[in-house]
Amino acid sequence: MSRSLKKGPYIDEKLMKKIENLKVGDKTQIKTWARASTITPEMVGFTIAVHNGKIHIPVYIEENMVGHKLGEFSLTRKFVRHGGRMQKTIEKGK
Repeated sequence: MSRSLKKGPYIDEKLMKKIENLKVGDKTQIKTWARASTITPEMVGFTIAVHNGKIHIPVYIEENMVGHKLGEFSLTRKFVRHGGRMQKTIEKGK
């Protein structure tokens, strides 16, 4: 469910302060746990390390990511291949 237009997008205040203190083209990563924070145009060009529950995954923010949430780019589940006879033959071929 999306947020009300009347309220506007949710942006973590601490995260925005950290981004405002950085200069354009700065390569330092900003660690954050705010997965629900919306990506704004001010974040474009920076690398934000988003926590997935275990580690921080670096996410480079591009123009086409604006309007999405940070958590969309830091997956929380790792796909483990399905087992069985087919999987064993595939692994032998590698």
